[in-house]
Amino acid sequence: MAKTQLGARVDEDVAELAKKRAADLGLSIGDYLARLVQDDASGLRARAVDAAARFLAEHQTVFDEAEQAQQAPRGARAA
Repeated sequence: MAKTQLGARVDEDVAELAKKRAADLGLSIGDYLARLVQDDASGLRARAVDAAARFLAEHQTVFDEAEQAQQAPRGARAA
């Protein structure tokens, strides 16, 4: 497949995040950006965010209880 060069101006912090994330994934910045665009265009990212939101909504009480248990004063015990 032929490659096309694109240019974009972004803040330095965004550029650094992109470089670090690409390196973490073992990708070049070009491949990382291509993956982001493909995921966005295919709707994959939106479906993943929706699934995460549904999971959190369905299990919010479990997370709330765990957080409350961590905040209980030392020495306090559940009945």
